[in-house]
Amino acid sequence: MLETFLVPEVTQEKAGEGQAIPLGVDSGKNYLLTLAITNIIEQQSLDVGIWGSADGADWGAKPVTTFPQKFYQGLSQIFMDLSDKPDIKFLKVKWAMKRWGVGSQTPRFSFMVKIQEKAMAGAAR
Repeated sequence: MLETFLVPEVTQEKAGEGQAIPLGVDSGKNYLLTLAITNIIEQQSLDVGIWGSADGADWGAKPVTTFPQKFYQGLSQIFMDLSDKPDIKFLKVKWAMKRWGVGSQTPRFSFMVKIQEKAMAGAAR
């Protein structure tokens, strides 16, 4: 049963991406994804997407799923169903940030992204 951090807690000031995580025998399952924003500055946004790949090299043109855009500290959880995408063998996180308003235009977020295998109600094992 997969339970790990796609991104351990980091502090970032620009767009970036995490390491590719191999799914191995856990590909094609259902997952609970948790985004925890632990520190922010005001007047900024964070966009986080989960990207999938069959070979760890080609990540396609769009993410498998995304978190809603975030502006504040806190937790956000979404479900990701890969049962119809058994070809996805690797996952990674990509993020983008924006800052506006008075003062420095450099955004700054501290956050982490965790993945846990989760059985869906009524799903056969």
